[in-house]
Amino acid sequence: MKVILLLLWIWVFSFLLTWPHSGHSQYFNPPEVVKLLRIIGTSRGTKATNWVSYSLHLNGRRHIIHMKVKKLLMDKHLSVFTYSDQGALQEDQTFIPNNCYYHGYVEGDPTSLVALSTCFGGFRGMLHINNTSYEIKPQNHSITFEHLAYKMYPEETKSQPFRCRLREEDTEKGWQMKLKENNHSALRQSSYKGWYVHQWYSEVGFVVDKGRFLFRQSNVSQVNMDIISCVNLVDSYFKTMGVNIVIMAVEIWTDQNPISANNIEEMRESFCSWKNRGFHQRVPNDATNLVFKQDICGNSICSATQMGICSAVKNCGVECHTDDNLLQFATTTAHVLGHLMGFTHTSQYCACGEDRCIMDSSVQIAHAFSNCSYAALMQTVLASGKCMYNKPQKTFKYTFCGNNVVEEGEVCDCGTTKSCANDSCCLENCVLSQGSVCASGLCCKGCQFQASGTVCREQVNECDLPEWCDGNSALCPEDVYVEDGLPCLGKGFCYERRCNNRNYQCKAIFGEDAKNAQLGCYEEMNMRGDRFGHCRRGKQTYIACNDSDYLCGRIQCDNVPKLPELRDHDTLIWTHLNPLTCWSIDYHFGMSTPDIGAVYNGTECGAGKFCIEGKCISIPIWINACLPDACHGRGICNNKHHCHCDYDWAPPTCEVGGDGGSVDSGPPPAKKRTYAFNVLQKKGPQLVLFTSILALILFLLILLLLLHKKLRKKDEENVPAPPEAEKQAPPEEAGQKVQAPPGEAGQNVQATSGEAAQNVQAPPGETAQNVQAPPGEARKKASSPAGGATPKVQ
Repeated sequence: MKVILLLLWIWVFSFLLTWPHSGHSQYFNPPEVVKLLRIIGTSRGTKATNWVSYSLHLNGRRHIIHMKVKKLLMDKHLSVFTYSDQGALQEDQTFIPNNCYYHGYVEGDPTSLVALSTCFGGFRGMLHINNTSYEIKPQNHSITFEHLAYKMYPEETKSQPFRCRLREEDTEKGWQMKLKENNHSALRQSSYKGWYVHQWYSEVGFVVDKGRFLFRQSNVSQVNMDIISCVNLVDSYFKTMGVNIVIMAVEIWTDQNPISANNIEEMRESFCSWKNRGFHQRVPNDATNLVFKQDICGNSICSATQMGICSAVKNCGVECHTDDNLLQFATTTAHVLGHLMGFTHTSQYCACGEDRCIMDSSVQIAHAFSNCSYAALMQTVLASGKCMYNKPQKTFKYTFCGNNVVEEGEVCDCGTTKSCANDSCCLENCVLSQGSVCASGLCCKGCQFQASGTVCREQVNECDLPEWCDGNSALCPEDVYVEDGLPCLGKGFCYERRCNNRNYQCKAIFGEDAKNAQLGCYEEMNMRGDRFGHCRRGKQTYIACNDSDYLCGRIQCDNVPKLPELRDHDTLIWTHLNPLTCWSIDYHFGMSTPDIGAVYNGTECGAGKFCIEGKCISIPIWINACLPDACHGRGICNNKHHCHCDYDWAPPTCEVGGDGGSVDSGPPPAKKRTYAFNVLQKKGPQLVLFTSILALILFLLILLLLLHKKLRKKDEENVPAPPEAEKQAPPEEAGQKVQAPPGEAGQNVQATSGEAAQNVQAPPGETAQNVQAPPGEARKKASSPAGGATPKVQ
């Protein structure tokens, strides 16, 4: 009997372990217990170190998931508004980790989708594998990192579907109004290529009603977790369209609901009015969603203003949630935001590659938008979606001791209690420890200021300048560099701390063997005026280069032996213009990554000219510029137009003796140093002339030396031997004096043969690299055997 009771208790305990954390979610299928195991060193290689990989067994198969952290989901100090018992509004900028939300894919499944978070212990989120969606939750009290995987689709949605309350006439009216208001020429385009790499941003505020707050046992943290976990999935859905969903703030009606309604459409209208009276002024946003749980929730669970995005009056939607089904929550939220962005319900002509799409009127669990939604997004953005071009900025700043940032009123900030325990300079209350004079900074070491003359920022290239500590501060002086427009060691000019040279740029893109292409490539490609060749970009057009600027458009390269590994959405362009070969890289509207294919600002485009923003201009003399003579030939000008002096000379004008540096660099040490700018200064075009003269002198010296040795040998051979010695010497000895040793004769003949071989080579620079023999090869072919050379000497 005891054994039976024990087994029964074990069964009950095991069942409780698989029960969800909280809420009243209803799952029709029992979960599968899975373990996610971290993989170190995957088939992705070392290209992207910000990716992480996990392995799990699910539905009888092993899967590998690859994920990376999202960057813009929310600010780490998220503003959360609540109400006191007396109804007073309260704001708390809650610290929420923002580096634990991931998105990615499943290896081997091109239609897969992964959206998980690790912020609240274990993995929470969604996996879409082999056309089946799973909700992932950590298993309670598991010590082996076990998780529960609930299969949600398609079996999970066989019950009566929910509906969206959006009338078709509202949809048509909204579209007609917007199209009438905006007569943008781009709206008449039949198609728009490249939409999938545009980057748009939708800043969304969320409001949660009292019913949903009570459903979560009046737990503000749990409500926040619901919103953030939901938006993590929604953001992954929209990312396929190039849209980033960002949480701006969360408001929770903890006291009472300020609005009431009899149906969901009334709820939307009342909420829009409430939002415009206060919330929108506190939290500027592109869209606002109300998440509520009330008796009016039926099969109609959401409503939104069609094409209301970016309108302070109309950018609102409402959605009802009565359980903690995360995937249904995410689908409904994405559906509401879709309507705000102008998406209509899926029709018979729309397809998303799955059985169900997010914009289906039935609002069942889905994760993909249809082709109709993609088309609608483009039209909306062009018509009224200007706000979606703006990358979110930090709206709120919450300052406090313990955030590891030294702010006003603080001497230091060592962060958390754990990190402060390992910091001997700073205490937990943001003051210095006894005997410490500093806790951070490039000129702080061992809680003390670094000695005067200690380098705190090294020179990184010939267009940069070093800085030194002054012995009285923990801060390194401001980072300064060589003045823009000064020539650098390569054929180019310094501009914004970089030596801009076409060969350097080609090597950076296509590899070490690449080099700058011929002028014909620039003229042919950059005067086209399309994404493959242009000088500048307008709002929706590419501007071709004119005759004077084509060297400042897209970089053109040659000698590319193999294709480089590029970023996502970069396109290589290979053009054959007999006999020229041109390689370049395109850039088009909507790309959020830096344009590496445009000729860098500061690149030479003619005598005394360089490129600035696609135009070839004369190198200007900057206002208050440090002219070459200002440093008396003993230093170089920095970007603040001050002289940075050589060693042995002192700032500000390098006229008197000193240790070098500038008034901006801090005091350098009193010892001799060598910098790249010592070679750079004063040379400019003279550097090439000086190098050429030096090479010519060395060549003439070597030529004279060889000629002298040759004449000397010839004179020695023509001197006759004394007659007395010839008669008295034995035959063997005489033979030795007359007959040169085989090796010696061979050397003389080889040298001559080598010279002959050199005379029949191709003209310098023609095909010397292709025909040049390996070391020693020509010598072997030209030289005669030692035995064959000896009779000629005799």
